[in-house]
Amino acid sequence: MFPPIEPYDHGHLDTGDGHLVYWEVCGNPEGKPALVVHGGPGSGCTPGQRRAFDPERYKIILFDQRNCGRSLPHASDPATDLSANTTHHLVADIERLREHLGVDRWLLYGGSWGSTLMLAYAEAHPSRVSEMVLIGVTMTRRSETEWLYKGVGRFFPEQWQRFREGVPEADRDGDLLSAYSRLLVDPDPEVRAKAVHDWVTWEDTVISLEVNGKPNAYSDGPPAALAAFVRICAHYFSNHAWLEEGVLLRDAHRLAGIPAVLIHGRFDLGGPLETAWELAQAWPDARLVVVEDSGHTGSDTMRKEIQAALESFAGR
Repeated sequence: MFPPIEPYDHGHLDTGDGHLVYWEVCGNPEGKPALVVHGGPGSGCTPGQRRAFDPERYKIILFDQRNCGRSLPHASDPATDLSANTTHHLVADIERLREHLGVDRWLLYGGSWGSTLMLAYAEAHPSRVSEMVLIGVTMTRRSETEWLYKGVGRFFPEQWQRFREGVPEADRDGDLLSAYSRLLVDPDPEVRAKAVHDWVTWEDTVISLEVNGKPNAYSDGPPAALAAFVRICAHYFSNHAWLEEGVLLRDAHRLAGIPAVLIHGRFDLGGPLETAWELAQAWPDARLVVVEDSGHTGSDTMRKEIQAALESFAGR
């Protein structure tokens, strides 16, 4: 990775509906514009994400999606209304940020949930996307969400049972994610804290077999950030990200002419490789790179593949 750098510009974008979306720019002001689209949803951008890019060649733009990171209001406050936080709102925010910063076209870079949001934006505004680098590809289809929060439990039956038992008994055979959403706005702070703990414990379980990954990647965070992350995840996934089932794959033809690299770990247990493979079959301009020693949280090999992809696009 490149050395740490600090932003030369930052601010809050007023979306006009009560949200202030944090953004920052670093690297070369005259460089190739690249937008970092973080995962989660609700994880916020991090200083480390700046370091994936050559700061001499790229104008690196990062932003915190609604209600997380430094964006306001923050989802860790149970009184914060998330009704205006949907995939469609985030797509509009990205386009508004592009116009605010005076960018004509930009490379999109991100992973996990970020890849879903990137695909939604690129299919809505293909003329504004120069290239894409997607890591740990997701399309947030119902089958993917069902796998992550239930199906993969066949590998961790004891831990999944604990995740299931984190909601009231009456909800355990129904929609677990909606039940967690309700717990996360409970008036009792202890109820909310337990729901956050139970959720991130399950997320950590799913990545626990990744030899080259970071253990406890989800739970190692400040309480407010974790509360926002879990609440936004439950909000999005219980609503299927407000996307028609399979729409991103169905509309992949809209990505024609946009070069892309899809980088996916062979041992990504929470987000199986099949999703990236299906997308690559539907997108002739995308090249799929399967990283043989990586799961969802990465490896040195995956980081080298990311660097190679960004280097290959830097001069375009």
